[in-house]
Amino acid sequence: MIKSDAMYDYLVVGSGLFGSVFAHEAKKRGKSCLVIDKRAHSGGNVYCERVEGINVHKYGAHIFHTNDRQIWDYVNSFVEFNRYTNSPLANYKGTLYNLPFNMNTFYQLWKVKTPDEAKAKIQSQIDQNNTKTPSNLEEQAISLIGTDIYYKLIKGYTEKQWGRAATDLPAFIIKRLPVRYTYDNNYFDDKYQGIPIGGYNKLTEGLLSGIPVELGVDYFDDRAHWDSMARQIVFTGNIDQYYDYQFGKLEYRSLRFEHTVYDQQNYQGNAVINYTEREIPYTRTIEHKHFEFGTQDKTVVTKEYPEEWTPAREAYYPVNDAKNTELYLKYKALSDQESEVIFGGRLAEYKYYDMHQIIGSALKKVKVHFKE
Repeated sequence: MIKSDAMYDYLVVGSGLFGSVFAHEAKKRGKSCLVIDKRAHSGGNVYCERVEGINVHKYGAHIFHTNDRQIWDYVNSFVEFNRYTNSPLANYKGTLYNLPFNMNTFYQLWKVKTPDEAKAKIQSQIDQNNTKTPSNLEEQAISLIGTDIYYKLIKGYTEKQWGRAATDLPAFIIKRLPVRYTYDNNYFDDKYQGIPIGGYNKLTEGLLSGIPVELGVDYFDDRAHWDSMARQIVFTGNIDQYYDYQFGKLEYRSLRFEHTVYDQQNYQGNAVINYTEREIPYTRTIEHKHFEFGTQDKTVVTKEYPEEWTPAREAYYPVNDAKNTELYLKYKALSDQESEVIFGGRLAEYKYYDMHQIIGSALKKVKVHFKE
């Protein structure tokens, strides 16, 4: 039971973006917060580690993008964002293709030069397969984009991500595929895009300024003690763990990162390159200095390996299939009855969020909670 005479107004479990935004906004409203995190650093998955003068995105590439001017202004009030534009490449068996699928990609695949030629090529491949009602991801993807793009740029990457054959994955995972009939390699359509100058730590440290943070602390190791510290809890961890897995464990996908320092200025010439063939075990390589247009003498490159999740590993992506969604709704029904616990973020809401969406969700939760 949470004590009414506790030391803090809020205990925030998790110092990622949701927890940090909520704590910052609560402090602005005169409330006291204690933030705890089981990792040795704050900032959650956007944490950057300084290596050879380079801000390394320790938990994978994080590129901020949004159409929401208020959220863009909000993050820039803590740290100025640069003009980085995400333009990843795909490497399939040694040949490079531009992403997202656009006229550059179609020229690289088929040497077509006009939108009409590209549309005709894609449509002819869709018509040849003629799948009226796709029953799995593979059929769905081919019905949207044809065979060439699917087999070269989607199939292997997707199967590595999910750890399952595309024919065993449900069709609804791919509801649509972004296709541009212009020569435009900008991955995101959002109006605002960039990377914090000096790294994401400047953002999260700004949010947590003046707020006590205890690191290397697992809430579940002494739950009663931490509950007694505050009148209310903001919980951003796994919702099924909060309820002792009473309905069973939700499923996630995990990631493993292999960071390598190279004694050269420029390793791959681009921040992100996807490896789309199934035989290469990692999904992408990230050269971090390009996020901030670095000119350091050395460079750091990260290989990103998808893995099956276990409770001993970090949970990154919820597996939002029908079975897991049904299970999550049971936990959500319990959370809806809580009066002293606020659930928020990717793990607590069992939902894949981009960064701007997490910030938006936290700001909305603040307004509802404080009845503004």
